[in-house]
Amino acid sequence: MTHRDATGSRGTGPDRSGHGHTEAELREALRVLAGGVLPDPDAYRTARGEWLRRERRRRLVLAVLVSVVFTLATLIGLWVLNQAPSDPGVIFSGTGAPAAENMSFPRPPP
Repeated sequence: MTHRDATGSRGTGPDRSGHGHTEAELREALRVLAGGVLPDPDAYRTARGEWLRRERRRRLVLAVLVSVVFTLATLIGLWVLNQAPSDPGVIFSGTGAPAAENMSFPRPPP
């Protein structure tokens, strides 16, 4: 700890003259100012109504967003499935014979 850390700034020490008087004036001014403020009788109801309105709007926007994303995903999936080639592939070659009949596996001796 240095000397600078231990000493305060000028005019901030407890021996400052008029310290208690200024504090009392400030306290009185704030008390008078606070006494002049009268709350609106419907302030809570108004604030709660605005909050509920914003909450409803948030939920509605979220529901619409989820619906749009779901619809787009479904449409894109159907479009991709529709783009699949219509000609038969390797799995469905049309020969009618299952692939396992053409292969023979050696059996182990008993």
